[in-house]
Amino acid sequence: MTTWLRRFASAGIALSLVLSGTALAQDYPSRPITLSIPWVAGGPTDIVLRAVAEAAQKHLGQPIIVENRAGGGGSVGPAQMAATAKPDGYTISQMPDAVYRVQLTQKTTYDSQADFTYIVALTGYAYGVTVPTDSPFKSWQDVVAYAKEHPGKLNFGSPGAASTPHMGMERIQKQLGIRLVHVPFKGAAEVNVAVAGGHVMLGASGTSAKSLADAGKLRFLNIWTPHRLKTLPDVPTLRELGIPFEIEGPIGLAGPKGMDPKIVKILHDAFRKTLDDPKVLEVLARMDLVPAYKNGADYKAMLAETMEIERGILTDLGLVKKD
Repeated sequence: MTTWLRRFASAGIALSLVLSGTALAQDYPSRPITLSIPWVAGGPTDIVLRAVAEAAQKHLGQPIIVENRAGGGGSVGPAQMAATAKPDGYTISQMPDAVYRVQLTQKTTYDSQADFTYIVALTGYAYGVTVPTDSPFKSWQDVVAYAKEHPGKLNFGSPGAASTPHMGMERIQKQLGIRLVHVPFKGAAEVNVAVAGGHVMLGASGTSAKSLADAGKLRFLNIWTPHRLKTLPDVPTLRELGIPFEIEGPIGLAGPKGMDPKIVKILHDAFRKTLDDPKVLEVLARMDLVPAYKNGADYKAMLAETMEIERGILTDLGLVKKD
């Protein structure tokens, strides 16, 4: 085959691939979409994302089939998607912060920045610090003052080493120049009970502690969201306390790497609209979750920034994987 014929054939193949991709994007979606939730059924994230999926499928015109793929602290489902799913928009997954955190602490089969197409961030968990009701610490300022005067004498419980509440407390300590002793538990429920019973001095967990706060068993001293929660109107945010950041546990979606940008936009727009759906907003409010929208690029950038911050923290704690 002459050179010009080879060039003509190559150009024809490239053109056909472009046209094929365009046709796929124009027809998308033409069948059900699978949403992987990397947690057990019935948990807070599962409840929220099932409500989101129900709302989004009305805009997509196709059913969204939810599959629970729990394990690895939330990293198993996304890892399986990255390894096996086609980038055609018919398989997507929630992307918890565990996806990049596990990558920092152990060897993984994926790269959180290179092997996923980030679509949208929708909401996030509200975390904060609690104390027993009869604690002498009446405000967060009391805690900081005591910690500075008595280094290493205060302890706090979290749902586990390298969990988001643990990482958040480490970041806060570093910002304020204080040192607390970490007491890891097996989950937020254990932390809340330990705080209420006075077994630890402070607790770092989510708003699952609110039921015990309502019962008069513990108190919130701060909340890590951008704005105060309607259900905890008297609890100040970190920024109000002079700590210049929020600490998010984002709930967002991604697909395998290499997705067509047109398909990504279709998914993004459909899921973005769910934050205007009254049923979704009602579920978010009931779970004490706050809308925290970001487009795919901003979501990816936020996770990358947080990953680098936590790399430093985990290095100091001796938890970063060794090459």
